[in-house]
Amino acid sequence: MPVPLSGRGVAVAALGVLAALAAAANLTPVAAGSNQGQDAMHGHDMSTMHQPETFWFGAPGKLAEVDRTIRVKAIDIAFDPPAVEVKAGETMRFIVTNASEVEHEFTLGDAKTQEEHRAEMAGMTGDVAAMRLNHHDANTVFLEGGETREIVWRFAKAGQIEFACNVPGHYESGMKGTIAIR
Repeated sequence: MPVPLSGRGVAVAALGVLAALAAAANLTPVAAGSNQGQDAMHGHDMSTMHQPETFWFGAPGKLAEVDRTIRVKAIDIAFDPPAVEVKAGETMRFIVTNASEVEHEFTLGDAKTQEEHRAEMAGMTGDVAAMRLNHHDANTVFLEGGETREIVWRFAKAGQIEFACNVPGHYESGMKGTIAIR
């Protein structure tokens, strides 16, 4: 006869189920409490969805340490604003809204990062579910029409990177912007 679970037993059972699902999907769980970013617009803790990543231009930041917030709109095949300036060492909160009816994404990266991500996305043409599931990196969010998501990012050193939409055909149509890191 099954024993009813309550309190801590439910939590332990739930963690066991999550660990089994992660193992079945060949995913690596991230420790609870690590602050790798948060989708505050939807109240989801993103810390369990991706591994911490660092790039020459920075790494995921902590929401509690945000210096500035920049609102970005994805409109048709463009971003507004088309360019942003930040300071090395600054933690930025990008609140990105897809103001169009088609899906878009917002990815922070240098030319190589954007090119690699575009190649991944090319294999998912027309598969919105696969596109959404593929966005587990801390430097990118996928947005369906009308959706708002965010990235918290701490910029490391001076240089220039892009923010881009790598949905097939969008980058090539000019859906990108620049971030000058001073």
